[in-house]
Amino acid sequence: MDSSWTHSLFGQIAIVLLWLSLVGVCAEIANRSTNSNELVRKVIHIGTGNVILIAWWLNTPLWLGVGASIVFSAITLLSYYVPILPNINSIGRKSFGTFFYAVSIGVLVAWFWTIAQPQFAAIGILVMTWGDGFAALIGQRFGKHSYHLWDMKKSWEGSGAMAIISASVCALILLGTIGNLWQIWLIALIVGLSAAALEAFSKFGIDNLTVPISSAAIAFFLTQNLLG
Repeated sequence: MDSSWTHSLFGQIAIVLLWLSLVGVCAEIANRSTNSNELVRKVIHIGTGNVILIAWWLNTPLWLGVGASIVFSAITLLSYYVPILPNINSIGRKSFGTFFYAVSIGVLVAWFWTIAQPQFAAIGILVMTWGDGFAALIGQRFGKHSYHLWDMKKSWEGSGAMAIISASVCALILLGTIGNLWQIWLIALIVGLSAAALEAFSKFGIDNLTVPISSAAIAFFLTQNLLG
């Protein structure tokens, strides 16, 4: 693929739209084959989060990443009152998770693009994308050992999946950008446990904001302090 084309504004937008179209197709296949709104939501949740990898790969301009976040934040907020995203949100649903998800992408892009450390934005978003996405699916399918926090029912299987997958995501990105150092594994472990704890205690979808921002912040500050 011509690098000049992929780094042009039109090319970057076209690549993102192509990816989102593929996510939409996968979501529609999941909807038709299972008729499960929750599965459809998780397919979209996991698929759209990987846009951060495309932005990192293409070195997407700061203004474009933040601008896209603002636009999608507005759309998702409106969708809670107007059924423009019926497979993602339900009218009256007591959660602003999708809105927080879009906001967190803008916050992390604004933070880490500014200091030329996009890998930490990727850690934050992908911890939420993969960790929370699979935690919900595994918890619902295999969650046999439940616990309660306030009025929320959680499973140890789901929380464990959140911790393991979040730690794995963090480790893979840091290994790829820094190298195989023992501190990387410690940082990944702390990020995974922190993400699982934040997800467990969060209500109304606020974990879609607290988990990615906290995971990115913890990974960044620990890297700065443990690795200099």
